Amino acid sequence: MPQPNTQIRQGVLYALSAYGLWGIAPIYFKQLGAIDAFEILSHRVIWSCVFIAILLFITKGWGQVHRVLQNPRQLLVLFLTSLLIGANWLTYIWAINNDHLLEASLGYFINPLVNVVVGMIFLQERFRRLQWFAVILAALGVAVEIIKFGSLPWIAITLAFTFSFYGLLRKQLKLGALSGLCIETTVLLPIALIYLTGFDHSTSRNLLNNPLPLDLLLISAGIVTTVPLLFFAGAATRLRLSTLGFFQYIAPTLMFLLAVIGYSEPFSIDKLITFGFIWVALVIFVIDATLERRRRIGAP
Repeated sequence: MPQPNTQIRQGVLYALSAYGLWGIAPIYFKQLGAIDAFEILSHRVIWSCVFIAILLFITKGWGQVHRVLQNPRQLLVLFLTSLLIGANWLTYIWAINNDHLLEASLGYFINPLVNVVVGMIFLQERFRRLQWFAVILAALGVAVEIIKFGSLPWIAITLAFTFSFYGLLRKQLKLGALSGLCIETTVLLPIALIYLTGFDHSTSRNLLNNPLPLDLLLISAGIVTTVPLLFFAGAATRLRLSTLGFFQYIAPTLMFLLAVIGYSEPFSIDKLITFGFIWVALVIFVIDATLERRRRIGAP
């Protein structure tokens, strides 16, 4: 059995791997930029379903899936989470392939602050003063962009809220990452198959007609989806939730750098002001989390 320090080192490595892969995932989706977002999403669902089924067979994890299938309440919640994660994936893919990666990164910067609000409303969690201040600053940043520049960062808002509500519902179930995602992708599977066979008229929908590199890219969607999730699950079992939370800013930071430096997306004044508010809010949020953690463990 690993010693505590070894577990922490492993947890840190898993967390860096998970959030690092999520941060550079836009590079993969950019390679599919010529393909419709809904078609990419359909392949992501199909091949994730296949890859997860293989992993469950290898790890003998079908028992938990079978138990969930016998629980109508859990199935209903997973039906809702499948719709939320499907909407999140679709928005994310569309944003990347339509040169809105900067706004997608904003959504994942906002996400921790939205989580605090969702926790207060639905879990009766109490706000601390610095948390209030951070959330108000973030709201002001979005409001300035809407009022002063007339643009609504709908991609960022959609990504932040769908992922927050997804996390809220999944938290109630206390299911393993693989078994839950297996059922979620299975719920979305008929929609993906119906779209590809009945509504998608692109030449790329038939894998037999595609060049091999394109087929491999489409099939890899299952690996791109599942591998970071496995790393995250490994980190979550080895690190405190508060510790894991500090790693969550890696992914949007990498996405931001890719957008501005890698893909030369315009960083306009309205985006600068909004990001400025969000970054200051996150600094306050992290300071508050650090102070609260020290208070709980009695550290000086």
